[in-house]
Amino acid sequence: MKLSVVIVNYNVEFFLEQCLNSVMEGLKHVDGEVFVVDNNSIDGSIDMVKEKFPTVHLIENKDNAGFSKANNQALRIAKGEYHLLLNPDTIVEEDTFLKIVEFMDAHPDAGGLGVKMIDGKGNFLPESKRGLPTPKDAFYKIFGLSRLFPKTKKFGRYHLSYLDKEEIHEIEILSGAFMLMRKTALDKVGLLDEAFFMYGEDIDLSYRIVLGGYKNYYYPKTRIIHYKGESTKKSSVNYVFVFYNAMIIFAKKHFSSKNAKIYSFLINVAIYFRASVALINRFIKKMTIPFIDYVVVLTGLFLIAFKYEQAEEINVPDYLLNYALPLYGLVWFLSALFAGGYDKPIKLIKNVLGAFIGTGIILMIYALLPKTFQFSRLIILLGGIWVLLYYTVSRIIFHFTLGNNYRIGGTKNKKFVIIGEIEEGKRVSDLLQNTTSKIQSVCFLSATDTKDSDEFVGTINQLDQVIDIHKIDEVIFCAKDISAAEIISKMMLLEGKKLDFKIAQPETSFLIGSNSIDSQGDLYVMDINNVNKPSNQRNKRFFDVLLAILGLVFSPFVIWVFKHKKQYFSNMLQVIKGSLSFVGYTKINHSSNLKLPKIKSGILPSYLMVQNPGELDEQAIARFNLIYAKNHSLLVDLKIVFKNFKELDR
Repeated sequence: MKLSVVIVNYNVEFFLEQCLNSVMEGLKHVDGEVFVVDNNSIDGSIDMVKEKFPTVHLIENKDNAGFSKANNQALRIAKGEYHLLLNPDTIVEEDTFLKIVEFMDAHPDAGGLGVKMIDGKGNFLPESKRGLPTPKDAFYKIFGLSRLFPKTKKFGRYHLSYLDKEEIHEIEILSGAFMLMRKTALDKVGLLDEAFFMYGEDIDLSYRIVLGGYKNYYYPKTRIIHYKGESTKKSSVNYVFVFYNAMIIFAKKHFSSKNAKIYSFLINVAIYFRASVALINRFIKKMTIPFIDYVVVLTGLFLIAFKYEQAEEINVPDYLLNYALPLYGLVWFLSALFAGGYDKPIKLIKNVLGAFIGTGIILMIYALLPKTFQFSRLIILLGGIWVLLYYTVSRIIFHFTLGNNYRIGGTKNKKFVIIGEIEEGKRVSDLLQNTTSKIQSVCFLSATDTKDSDEFVGTINQLDQVIDIHKIDEVIFCAKDISAAEIISKMMLLEGKKLDFKIAQPETSFLIGSNSIDSQGDLYVMDINNVNKPSNQRNKRFFDVLLAILGLVFSPFVIWVFKHKKQYFSNMLQVIKGSLSFVGYTKINHSSNLKLPKIKSGILPSYLMVQNPGELDEQAIARFNLIYAKNHSLLVDLKIVFKNFKELDR
């Protein structure tokens, strides 16, 4: 047997299915086997593999064993002459396996091989070829010098950015996303070091292959797509700590004591530097707009007060300027926040509602103040008008200047082009209609050189022209009708255009693509995230806390209704603490239940939406959970609680 492909999976069912489809096509040209090692996924991955890929050797772990240990489980029993570690968020070309095996056969000095990788937008991934991360090179990478001077040998060694990405090169470090190794080399140098839970294990094994007397190669004559969630992962503090601590393990293992200490010091500096940058960056992104809003609103309030002072020829008291106006601004800000004025997508009605609520709250507080502190209702009313005007005008400006994140109503309706045979194209179009409402138009392109239907606006070779003429936003390839190699080629040709790409796998109910394995925005599936929307989460939490406090305040009057009085008090306290919600999913082990958005466990189950649900099997309960996730609102929770009040001692 020539090739053993090992894929470690953890809760990425849709990506795994797409990856396996491409792997099975690739193995038509090479004698091989496939292992999927599942690290205790709960998303239906295991059932999918069993149902759709029965020839795959499936290893089901009962816990998350980590990347190294899981790969080693398969490597120890793999029979191939070459072993390939492959990420589940990849797509290989049809002839990828044939080409890499032929290259390894022709180069007996090769211990390992990596290929040219692109992301989901067709951009080259620099980690396709890497040098050894020495202390010096790691320093240049950590502090950005390698990015400033990528074409120099001195600063560009981390990603070997000075080497031509279209040529074959001898390199030191392979990427764990696609890591082909000769079995005899592994027999000599050993398998993955299980001290690395995640990240760093590919660097360690690559280096040991070199130390073992073999060469590692970068081979760009075949390509893969790697949906690497770089924008989300690498901005997280957790990623920074896990990745750089893996580098410390590597340094202690392979460098001299002196160099290891220097490296560890640099890495620790980098950890806190990068973590601080990540936290500051996140804080700035979240708080810039609210800060600008508060400053502008407050400035307007001061101007109103000064104009009022001039017009009425009276002195505005200091307490109004120093305390009242800043508090007014804070009330209007909090009102906008709780009304959903800072949620995305932007909805002007929420900002308008926030302005009215804030004005009402300030007027009510004003009415309760002693007469000596009641200076002028007119300033409050004019302030309310100013807040209303500011939020309306500023959001319209943001709509036109700050991109999709600040568009009123969310991202604009997109223009799609679907490339495939007309039958498959229409199936994908129907799927699109059912999974997103952001559609302006859909047109079809033939997957061949001939336009054999009047419903096609052109052929695949006219894709660039169709994109320009029809102002296309998103391209969807039908994998049933187009090879992975052609999809990758088209994506790379369109690199630089502001496009999103999706790939529709045959006989599936999802479209997958764009750039990240971590972002739900890159996956078109049935929208069940209503319960997870920020406004609904906030309202649900506010409702829970308010109702729990009322439940405790009025407990002397209502406690006699409940059989389990201690449990009732415990439930109320846990709700206030945030451990429980009043309403949650019904607890079952049905696979569809595991794909729902995460919410807190509930005192009351979702199936109580129905007055008399009767006998319920798991299928029916799963359906109620799905309906609750899709149609959740504060009113739904209120109805469930008041109809089933006597069961709050569950």
